Amino acid sequence: MSSDGFRPLDEKSLVEYIRATPSLFSKLGSQLDDLQIKEVGDGNLNFVFIVVGSAGSFVIKQALPYIRCIGESWPMTKERAYFEAMALKEHGRLCPDHVPEVYHFDRAMSLIGMRYLEPPHIILRKGLIAGVEYPFLAEHMSEYMAKTLFFTSLLYTTTMQHKRAVAEFCGNVELCRLTEQVVFSDPYKVSQYNRWTSPYLDRDAEAIREDNLLKLEVSQLKSMFCERAQALIHGDLHTGSVMVTHDSTQVIDPEFAFYGPMGFDIGAFLGNLILAFFAQDGHVSHENDRKSYKMWILRTMEETWNRFHKKFIALWDENKDGSGEAYLPQIYKNPDLWRIVQGKYMEDLLHDSLGFGAAKMIRRLVGVAHVEDFESISEASKRADCEKRALNFAKMLMKERRKFISISEVVSAIQQIE
Repeated sequence: MSSDGFRPLDEKSLVEYIRATPSLFSKLGSQLDDLQIKEVGDGNLNFVFIVVGSAGSFVIKQALPYIRCIGESWPMTKERAYFEAMALKEHGRLCPDHVPEVYHFDRAMSLIGMRYLEPPHIILRKGLIAGVEYPFLAEHMSEYMAKTLFFTSLLYTTTMQHKRAVAEFCGNVELCRLTEQVVFSDPYKVSQYNRWTSPYLDRDAEAIREDNLLKLEVSQLKSMFCERAQALIHGDLHTGSVMVTHDSTQVIDPEFAFYGPMGFDIGAFLGNLILAFFAQDGHVSHENDRKSYKMWILRTMEETWNRFHKKFIALWDENKDGSGEAYLPQIYKNPDLWRIVQGKYMEDLLHDSLGFGAAKMIRRLVGVAHVEDFESISEASKRADCEKRALNFAKMLMKERRKFISISEVVSAIQQIE
């Protein structure tokens, strides 16, 4: 055990930890005889244990003092577990239908105990690779994003409340710096951590490092990410941070949470749907050409933004006379002006989302951490062909995002590349 009380747990030591922790012990009916524990962490950073007993279950997530996928050579603060627990609780309060409940948090151990999302819940990314349609995904994700983003913004809160919350989450600086590096910096320069499907994408990776207009655009996005404390964002809202069944959608892993630009969350989700779209050709079989599934992905992308837009505006209208201090009703009471204000706000948010979505796509193609959508395509030339189309679209989207006035135009642009 280190001097700060931290020790990494394994299956054996976790049993004793549970026994000594009433909030967890009681969830198992105070019975440990038939306990089953399995470590399932397949992400980049943490240990994740599924704990199942005859009378209950939960998940234990423990942050390590380094990046797990790299090793101890890349240290990382354990304090990220505190911010993840805080974000889970706050987002869970605002949108309980789509955020797993937190049962226990131990700051010294950097450990969170939370609801186990039992089978048939799977990671959304794996479902997209398998070609599974989720009919409520757009509805659920739009609700999650609308509620968590609106209610933590100055459209709803006072400046005093907002600044206190911003100050609290400023402590998650190391995770923010990691994002700044791997999303907004490394792909645009020579970095030891970058990788791509070589030799097929060698010239494409080099072209990104030589694209001055792309660098200008990503610098603006980086500035926005660093400077704009718009709402409490998840901070890593890709399709690997969502668990789903046919009728359930649960958002997990907000350890990158901080007060940042709303478009970073929206863009991360939409951008990962676009990645899933371009990866589909690599998963074609004799039985399934994936054409209808690709159309479903595009419909889901379009519906997610459109439903988010509708829900967000509805929340804004319902609370326009509330405590939010961004647009005081005494100033913006004219109905025509109100519509102009909302229209400009949502137009800017769409453009922000498209820019951040493009940045998230690029980093998954030529940066340090790739996505299973492409990595599971075994034939390198076929994988590279899918990645090249995704990369070309992402570059265009980042540079020309302000030309799009609706999400349907973005969908049309994707179809034209195809």
